[in-house]
Order: sequence, then structure tokens, then C-alpha cells
Amino acid sequence: MQASISSPLPVAWYPALAVLTVAVGLMLTASFFIYEATISTRSRSLAKELTTAAVASVFLGFGSLFVLLASGVYV
Repeated sequence: MQASISSPLPVAWYPALAVLTVAVGLMLTASFFIYEATISTRSRSLAKELTTAAVASVFLGFGSLFVLLASGVYV
């Protein structure tokens, strides 16, 4: 007997989660690029750059996942 696999989130939430996570990821990416363009090389913080890039990457990754799920591509 096999157990059925179900999503921990309601399927109706996928489009909203896709928009939300992609929007947050794009805002963080824009923040990263603005930081890189406006701060001088000597006063940059590697920890801030890595943190911002990592968090933006996580949000864009989950955003891509929810975009695929919302469009019916179940990965």
C-alpha cells in the first residue's frame, strides 16, 4: 500500500507565493546592484554583499519553484 504524497501548502497559494518571492528576490537583487554601484571599493563589506546575494538567491530560487508549480509543471 502506497501513501499519497501531498503538498504542505494549498495549491491555491502557489501564484501568490510565486509573485511574492520573486518580487522580494528582485528587490534584494536591485539593492545589491545599487550597493555595488554607489559604495566605494574601500568601504564595501564582504559580509553584507554575501548576505544580500545569498538571501536574494534563496528568494529567487523559491520564486522560480513556485512559478513552475503555479503553471502546472510539478517538479
